[in-house]
Amino acid sequence: MKKTILLLLLVPFIGFSQANKLFRQAKRTSDLNEKIKLYTQVISLEPQNLDAYFFRALAKNNLGDYSGAIVDYSKIIVEAPDADTYYNRGNSRYSIDDFSGAKEDYAKAYMLDNNFIEALYSLACVKFDLGEYEAAIEDFSKVIQKAPSLSKAHILRAMAYNNLGFYKKAAEDYTAAILIKPNADHYFARGAFLMDLKYFKEAKNDLNKAIQLNNNNAFAYFYRGASKLMLGEFMDAITDFKTAITFDPNDFDAYLGLAITYYKLNDVGQTKTNFNKANSILGLGKNVNHINQYQNTYWYENQYNFFNINIPKIARLAN
Repeated sequence: MKKTILLLLLVPFIGFSQANKLFRQAKRTSDLNEKIKLYTQVISLEPQNLDAYFFRALAKNNLGDYSGAIVDYSKIIVEAPDADTYYNRGNSRYSIDDFSGAKEDYAKAYMLDNNFIEALYSLACVKFDLGEYEAAIEDFSKVIQKAPSLSKAHILRAMAYNNLGFYKKAAEDYTAAILIKPNADHYFARGAFLMDLKYFKEAKNDLNKAIQLNNNNAFAYFYRGASKLMLGEFMDAITDFKTAITFDPNDFDAYLGLAITYYKLNDVGQTKTNFNKANSILGLGKNVNHINQYQNTYWYENQYNFFNINIPKIARLAN
């Protein structure tokens, strides 16, 4: 009888010891599939081991199994909700474009820990993605108040301001980001913003700086080419558009830029060649009869008046 009792007492201890061993192995391995396998074994031995659920969820998320991660995070939230788990479930929900679900989770994480800046920043980002620009600005402002050197918060708040038409505030935030971190991305962001406002000279200066800091940004070459076209610097514009095409041979916007630039230079042959190339990539062929056929291009969306003046003339010339 005593042996039976002793055996019953040892079984839980042996299970606990084995679970700890498996948990340590899972923490050490870098193989995500192996991690999931080991944490699953831990859970089979200790069904209430919430740490195993959490780390298995992280591994599933990193492996791209976002739905599986959400299930594991949800198990923890039912049993013992905490800010980290809400935040991580929010990340997994965001990855499957469940922006509303992610918003709820980030809000819960921040509510449980108002020092959780990453959760507040993510909440602002998802509000931005949902088009809730005023609410996003409010949250980005809180982030900036708590972490004033976080340049990406300034960039995204600038974009939100821009979408609401508050261009002066947007410009201030773009400039703040550059002062905090004068890198290629920030100069490019302000340059693209200035292009939309038709400040072509100022935009070109920013794009020059962006390319000096990173000469592998195809978009910077395209935007700088567009600024030079608008400023009448046609030969330099051609160089930039051609450089953009070396990065992406199907850059229809660059080909349209070349067509307009060559048209300005009265080079009929190159105008037709580049216009027809752009139309071919866009799937238009030679069947061009309305400017709305270009509504998915940069020129239509951002430089409509200029494009509307020039493209019908080029279309007639090409026909």
